[in-house]
Amino acid sequence: QVQLVESGGGLVQAGGSLRLSCVASGSIFRVESMGWYRQAPGKQRELVAIITNGGSTNYADFVKGRFTISRDNAKNTVLLQMNGLKPEDTDVYYCNARVRRFYSSTSTNDYWGQGTQVTVSS
Repeated sequence: QVQLVESGGGLVQAGGSLRLSCVASGSIFRVESMGWYRQAPGKQRELVAIITNGGSTNYADFVKGRFTISRDNAKNTVLLQMNGLKPEDTDVYYCNARVRRFYSSTSTNDYWGQGTQVTVSS
């Protein structure tokens, strides 16, 4: 199996910064992409940022210019540097990894972390 462990959430004032970290471990041949999503109570989970194994990135419009995603392929780790935080960024943030588990198969599976709370006070 594959496990994702997140860290780095917390409480910060508006305009402040936080850095989220996520490490994937377990039965992994290659992590094809890693990303961060967020979800508020009663709402759908939405993409924040994603980065491929090759380093291509995609950001939601509401975080462009404020958040930066990066990864260390050798360590199966993804980071989300969040600057200029706003109260509307308050949510539970979830790490996602799309994993190819075996060399013998090109199929992939999505795995999720347990979520980490980010709270931005005004």
